[in-house]
Amino acid sequence: MRHQKVAVLAAAVLALSLTPPAGAEATGKPSGEWAGIVRETVTIPMDGGWSAAGELTYPRGAKGRLPVVVLLHGSGRNDMDQTLASGVATLKSVARAINRDGFAVLRFNKRGVVGVGPQLSDDPADLDFAEPYEQTVRDAAAAVRFAATSNRVDPGRVFLLGHSEGTQVAANLAADPRAHGITRPAGVVAMGVVGGTPRQVIYYQAVGRTLGQLHEEFDFDGDGRLTPEETANGLLGRPDAVTAQYRAILENPATDADGDGELTIDTEIEPVIRAAVGFDRYPNLPGMPEQLARYLTDIGRFPNPARDLPRYDGPVLLLNGQTDIQTVVRGAIVTDTALAAAGNRDHTLITYPGVSHLMNVTPEYEPVPGNPDPAVLRDITTWLGRHR
Repeated sequence: MRHQKVAVLAAAVLALSLTPPAGAEATGKPSGEWAGIVRETVTIPMDGGWSAAGELTYPRGAKGRLPVVVLLHGSGRNDMDQTLASGVATLKSVARAINRDGFAVLRFNKRGVVGVGPQLSDDPADLDFAEPYEQTVRDAAAAVRFAATSNRVDPGRVFLLGHSEGTQVAANLAADPRAHGITRPAGVVAMGVVGGTPRQVIYYQAVGRTLGQLHEEFDFDGDGRLTPEETANGLLGRPDAVTAQYRAILENPATDADGDGELTIDTEIEPVIRAAVGFDRYPNLPGMPEQLARYLTDIGRFPNPARDLPRYDGPVLLLNGQTDIQTVVRGAIVTDTALAAAGNRDHTLITYPGVSHLMNVTPEYEPVPGNPDPAVLRDITTWLGRHR
């Protein structure tokens, strides 16, 4: 069926983030990218018998106990670096920048991940559990507690930095630290802020982002309808695979429900995409792993950052790309407004034109994986420096 191609187009973005070592000793001679930084391999005990491998890194020659930043991944089975493609490791880039500004950083593999790559455990019990998001929050709390025990770390200055799913994890922890057995964080940094409900997020990723692209890049006169000429012009210059996927929608006679020769984006095209991805079966989306439905149901039990971060009265930095099509910029704006309404006196929102979910500069609707832009890293280290 031609609708199968539409499903592929939407399924490519079904996540809150793009999806993709043990002991306690310093590693040997640092590689060039880690020059001037000490890397201590650590093992973090977690519940259920799982131990997460990780690294505590800090500036070579640093004196005394340092403030530490615990890095919290996006969704999926991410390693400590959040390795997403060859040469693309979001959290490793962030860690090195923070280390060079005088902070310690703790990175750790998510449950089920045994090595950078990511390499996964061969035990299904390590990879599939009943409450996947709640387990992620518990594991993050264990990492925060572990960070505070290091003799290199000031336990009163533990910061949380989350990306995508990690922004919600950080918010849930900061909102009620005692419930999670951690001390109040010294500050929270959120990159690619989760907004809305899981259903709303997945609808945008699976359906809405395609409608948005049609409105912005195909509908020349902005009337919400595509003529054959607008369709043909909109397909020009796109990668062959993308063109084929759009042709499956736009050149299918069944899409023109009223037979007038034009396609209304929100009333004729939307139902075709929605049906192709099976969105009305949410959270049991066709073609998606069973674990995804469990994850979406479980994360829906927890407040998103706009609801939970206002319960935290410490300093907050919100960062979001203006062309992020996975956690759209509106989520960060709504969260910042909620912090202001709650009376938080130290909250900062920075949004970046042309920057996507991975905080790199890339085309909006056909993003290419990349490491965070230098401006993003500079804003993080500047903010942390003011709050150290």
